[in-house]
Amino acid sequence: MTVTEKLIPVQVTVVECITASIKRFTLATLDGRALPTFAGGSHVLVQMQQGIQRFTNAYSLVSAPDDTRHYQIAVQREEPSRGGSAFMHEQVRVGSTLLISAPNNLFALDRRADHHLLIAGGIGITPFLSHLPELAAAKASYALHYAARGEEQAGFYAELQDGPHAAHCHFYLASTGQRLSLQQLMGAQPSGTHVYVCGPRRLIDGVLAAARVLELDSHRVHYERFAQAPASGGEFTLELRRSGHRLQVPEGVSILQAIERANLTQVDCLCREGVCGTCETPILEGEAEHHDQYLSAEEKAAQRSMLICVSRARGSRLVLDLRWSRAEGAVCEYQGRLLDPVIVYLT
Repeated sequence: MTVTEKLIPVQVTVVECITASIKRFTLATLDGRALPTFAGGSHVLVQMQQGIQRFTNAYSLVSAPDDTRHYQIAVQREEPSRGGSAFMHEQVRVGSTLLISAPNNLFALDRRADHHLLIAGGIGITPFLSHLPELAAAKASYALHYAARGEEQAGFYAELQDGPHAAHCHFYLASTGQRLSLQQLMGAQPSGTHVYVCGPRRLIDGVLAAARVLELDSHRVHYERFAQAPASGGEFTLELRRSGHRLQVPEGVSILQAIERANLTQVDCLCREGVCGTCETPILEGEAEHHDQYLSAEEKAAQRSMLICVSRARGSRLVLDLRWSRAEGAVCEYQGRLLDPVIVYLT
């Protein structure tokens, strides 16, 4: 799969330190035109390049959907960083120009809900920051329950406490002894409630477990993982059969990351978390160690395809039927100008 959507050049107009580890970036078009519309829960892909290494990360839009004069994203510095968060924190500043995708949404609100229960953990607050103004504008019934280790780990805690949604927000800081009981909270909700959760794996798994105990219909429980599944397993050799190109995929690096860092080709992947299915790729030889949430158990056992954003080889060699094209030859168009979609322009 090669990238088919056009990328948008944007300039960083504001950089804010929300906490010691979280920065918020405000992005606007180069000519002042409005950016594409989006709904709460959307994210964009940001492309970055540092030397020969290239990164593409997905970041939730944290600005209000009704204001497309700019977008805002929040980036938490990861330790250790796989490259993207360190680049955003250390290299990107006011005046930098980035390339982003149009918004994609895998975590939209369900309009059938009578009540919306939002559950966030740590940096998992980010997709809810665009949900909140959308819910308020619709005069919907909603509540946000936000858990973190302490104020430093609770990005946007002060803004939420003092902002227009304060009456709908509830906080649980472990540093002060406050604990969130998921089963008790979810069991106290009115009928017709839809539950949305984003945060650490433990929190998401806890919500899903509580939903099973409470026998909630699966269509009423929505979740988004804000980090990729760990790229576990040892180093292996990857071959792209159509080109005959081979590369080593190190431990701790996904196939998608290895391809991007080698500057080999552009790959469609809207989520980078193993949930959307856009990077599904046929397996020609070898077997995959599946870490995605998209393929069924039967499809995983059949070993005919895999999601290369999170899954890896079960062995020392894997051959994929991935269309290959040099990234340097790929172009995108923006208002009549051809642009290289892999370069991050820094001023």
